[in-house]
Amino acid sequence: MSVYHIGEIVSLVFMAIALGMDAFSVSLGMGMQQVRLKRIAIVGAVIGLFHMIMPFIGILLGQAISAQIGQYATLLGGMLLVGIGSQMIFSSFNHETKRLAQPIGIGLVFFALSVSLDSFSVGLSLGMSEVKTVIALILFGTASTILTWLGMILGKKMHGLLGVYSEILGGSILCGFGLHILFG
Repeated sequence: MSVYHIGEIVSLVFMAIALGMDAFSVSLGMGMQQVRLKRIAIVGAVIGLFHMIMPFIGILLGQAISAQIGQYATLLGGMLLVGIGSQMIFSSFNHETKRLAQPIGIGLVFFALSVSLDSFSVGLSLGMSEVKTVIALILFGTASTILTWLGMILGKKMHGLLGVYSEILGGSILCGFGLHILFG
Protein backbone atom coordinates (compact mmCIF):
# COMPACT_ATOMS: atom_id res chain seq x y z
CA MET A 1 0.00 0.00 0.00
CA SER A 2 1.49 3.33 -1.04
CA VAL A 3 1.84 6.43 1.11
CA TYR A 4 -0.88 8.09 -1.00
CA HIS A 5 -3.39 5.33 -0.17
CA ILE A 6 -2.54 5.42 3.54
CA GLY A 7 -2.97 9.21 3.53
CA GLU A 8 -6.32 8.86 1.78
CA ILE A 9 -7.54 6.31 4.33
CA VAL A 10 -6.37 8.46 7.25
CA SER A 11 -8.23 11.42 5.73
CA LEU A 12 -11.37 9.30 5.37
CA VAL A 13 -11.10 8.14 9.00
CA PHE A 14 -10.96 11.74 10.20
CA MET A 15 -13.85 12.65 7.91
CA ALA A 16 -15.88 9.70 9.23
CA ILE A 17 -15.28 10.77 12.83
CA ALA A 18 -16.22 14.36 12.00
CA LEU A 19 -19.45 13.21 10.32
CA GLY A 20 -20.23 10.93 13.24
CA MET A 21 -19.74 13.67 15.82
CA ASP A 22 -23.06 15.29 14.92
CA ALA A 23 -24.73 11.92 15.42
CA PHE A 24 -22.98 11.72 18.81
CA SER A 25 -24.17 15.19 19.85
CA VAL A 26 -27.74 14.61 18.76
CA SER A 27 -27.81 11.10 20.26
CA LEU A 28 -26.70 12.51 23.58
CA GLY A 29 -29.92 14.50 23.68
CA MET A 30 -32.06 11.64 22.35
CA GLY A 31 -30.59 9.21 24.88
CA MET A 32 -32.06 11.27 27.72
CA GLN A 33 -35.56 10.04 26.81
CA GLN A 34 -35.25 6.83 28.83
CA VAL A 35 -34.36 4.70 25.82
CA ARG A 36 -33.77 0.98 26.33
CA LEU A 37 -30.45 -0.61 25.36
CA LYS A 38 -32.10 -2.65 22.59
CA ARG A 39 -33.49 0.58 21.10
CA ILE A 40 -30.05 2.22 21.40
CA ALA A 41 -28.55 -0.66 19.40
CA ILE A 42 -31.21 -0.32 16.71
CA VAL A 43 -30.94 3.47 16.52
CA GLY A 44 -27.14 3.26 16.18
CA ALA A 45 -27.39 0.67 13.42
CA VAL A 46 -30.01 2.69 11.50
CA ILE A 47 -28.00 5.89 11.79
CA GLY A 48 -24.91 4.01 10.63
CA LEU A 49 -26.87 2.68 7.66
CA PHE A 50 -28.09 6.18 6.77
CA HIS A 51 -24.50 7.45 7.06
CA MET A 52 -23.66 4.93 4.35
CA ILE A 53 -26.71 5.43 2.13
CA MET A 54 -26.68 9.24 2.05
CA PRO A 55 -23.05 9.69 0.99
CA PHE A 56 -23.47 6.85 -1.51
CA ILE A 57 -26.34 8.74 -3.13
CA GLY A 58 -24.22 11.88 -2.97
CA ILE A 59 -21.26 10.14 -4.57
CA LEU A 60 -23.47 8.80 -7.36
CA LEU A 61 -24.92 12.24 -8.03
CA GLY A 62 -21.70 14.15 -7.27
CA GLN A 63 -20.76 14.96 -10.84
CA ALA A 64 -24.31 15.62 -12.00
CA ILE A 65 -25.56 17.91 -9.25
CA SER A 66 -24.31 21.37 -8.32
CA ALA A 67 -22.92 22.17 -4.87
CA GLN A 68 -26.01 24.25 -4.00
CA ILE A 69 -28.11 21.12 -3.50
CA GLY A 70 -25.80 20.15 -0.62
CA GLN A 71 -26.54 23.45 1.12
CA TYR A 72 -30.29 22.78 0.94
CA ALA A 73 -29.79 19.29 2.38
CA THR A 74 -27.87 20.75 5.32
CA LEU A 75 -30.57 23.38 5.83
CA LEU A 76 -33.27 20.71 5.91
CA GLY A 77 -31.29 18.66 8.44
CA GLY A 78 -30.92 21.67 10.74
CA MET A 79 -34.64 22.45 10.55
CA LEU A 80 -35.53 18.83 11.36
CA LEU A 81 -33.28 18.86 14.44
CA VAL A 82 -34.77 22.14 15.70
CA GLY A 83 -38.27 20.71 15.18
CA ILE A 84 -37.54 17.46 17.02
CA GLY A 85 -35.78 19.31 19.85
CA SER A 86 -38.60 21.84 20.22
CA GLN A 87 -41.16 19.06 20.36
CA MET A 88 -39.14 17.32 23.11
CA ILE A 89 -39.00 20.53 25.15
CA PHE A 90 -42.72 21.25 24.80
CA SER A 91 -43.70 17.67 25.59
CA SER A 92 -41.68 17.81 28.81
CA PHE A 93 -44.07 20.49 30.10
CA ASN A 94 -47.22 18.66 29.01
CA HIS A 95 -47.05 15.04 30.08
CA GLU A 96 -50.47 14.25 28.61
CA THR A 97 -49.32 14.64 25.02
CA LYS A 98 -47.67 11.70 23.34
CA ARG A 99 -44.06 12.29 22.36
CA LEU A 100 -43.55 12.64 18.63
CA ALA A 101 -39.78 12.51 18.75
CA GLN A 102 -39.45 8.83 19.60
CA PRO A 103 -36.65 6.92 17.88
CA ILE A 104 -39.19 4.37 16.61
CA GLY A 105 -40.64 3.85 13.13
CA ILE A 106 -40.98 7.05 11.10
CA GLY A 107 -39.50 9.05 14.01
CA LEU A 108 -36.33 6.95 13.73
CA VAL A 109 -36.21 7.52 9.97
CA PHE A 110 -36.52 11.31 10.43
CA PHE A 111 -33.94 11.24 13.21
CA ALA A 112 -31.46 9.22 11.13
CA LEU A 113 -32.14 11.36 8.07
CA SER A 114 -31.61 14.60 9.97
CA VAL A 115 -28.19 13.58 11.30
CA SER A 116 -27.03 12.04 8.02
CA LEU A 117 -27.94 14.83 5.59
CA ASP A 118 -24.53 16.43 5.98
CA SER A 119 -22.98 13.16 4.83
CA PHE A 120 -24.98 13.55 1.59
CA SER A 121 -23.19 16.86 1.04
CA VAL A 122 -19.85 15.20 1.74
CA GLY A 123 -20.81 12.46 -0.72
CA LEU A 124 -21.45 15.08 -3.38
CA SER A 125 -17.95 16.43 -3.01
CA LEU A 126 -16.43 12.94 -2.80
CA GLY A 127 -18.26 12.02 -5.99
CA MET A 128 -16.26 14.68 -7.79
CA SER A 129 -12.99 13.15 -6.61
CA GLU A 130 -11.59 9.68 -7.07
CA VAL A 131 -12.17 8.44 -3.54
CA LYS A 132 -12.37 4.76 -2.62
CA THR A 133 -16.15 4.58 -2.27
CA VAL A 134 -16.50 1.28 -0.40
CA ILE A 135 -13.86 2.18 2.18
CA ALA A 136 -15.39 5.63 2.71
CA LEU A 137 -18.91 4.24 3.17
CA ILE A 138 -17.79 1.54 5.62
CA LEU A 139 -15.82 4.08 7.66
CA PHE A 140 -18.72 6.58 7.67
CA GLY A 141 -21.23 3.93 8.79
CA THR A 142 -18.98 2.41 11.44
CA ALA A 143 -17.94 5.72 13.00
CA SER A 144 -21.48 7.10 13.14
CA THR A 145 -22.86 3.85 14.61
CA ILE A 146 -20.27 3.75 17.38
CA LEU A 147 -20.58 7.47 18.14
CA THR A 148 -24.39 7.21 18.22
CA TRP A 149 -24.20 4.33 20.69
CA LEU A 150 -21.78 6.28 22.88
CA GLY A 151 -23.94 9.40 22.77
CA MET A 152 -27.15 7.57 23.62
CA ILE A 153 -25.55 5.59 26.46
CA LEU A 154 -24.06 8.77 27.93
CA GLY A 155 -27.44 10.48 27.53
CA LYS A 156 -29.12 7.59 29.31
CA LYS A 157 -26.66 7.90 32.20
CA MET A 158 -27.21 11.67 32.38
CA HIS A 159 -30.98 11.16 32.48
CA GLY A 160 -30.61 9.31 35.76
CA LEU A 161 -28.63 12.22 37.18
CA LEU A 162 -30.92 14.99 35.88
CA GLY A 163 -34.35 13.41 36.34
CA VAL A 164 -37.26 15.42 34.89
CA TYR A 165 -34.94 18.10 33.50
CA SER A 166 -33.17 15.64 31.22
CA GLU A 167 -35.80 15.85 28.47
CA ILE A 168 -35.57 19.64 28.46
CA LEU A 169 -31.77 19.38 28.28
CA GLY A 170 -31.99 16.77 25.53
CA GLY A 171 -34.38 18.91 23.49
CA SER A 172 -32.14 21.92 24.05
CA ILE A 173 -29.14 19.98 22.75
CA LEU A 174 -31.07 18.99 19.62
CA CYS A 175 -32.29 22.57 19.08
CA GLY A 176 -28.83 23.98 19.69
CA PHE A 177 -27.21 21.58 17.26
CA GLY A 178 -29.89 22.30 14.65
CA LEU A 179 -29.40 26.05 15.09
CA HIS A 180 -25.66 25.56 14.80
CA ILE A 181 -26.19 23.76 11.50
CA LEU A 182 -28.51 26.52 10.27
CA PHE A 183 -26.55 29.56 11.40
CA GLY A 184 -23.07 28.36 12.41
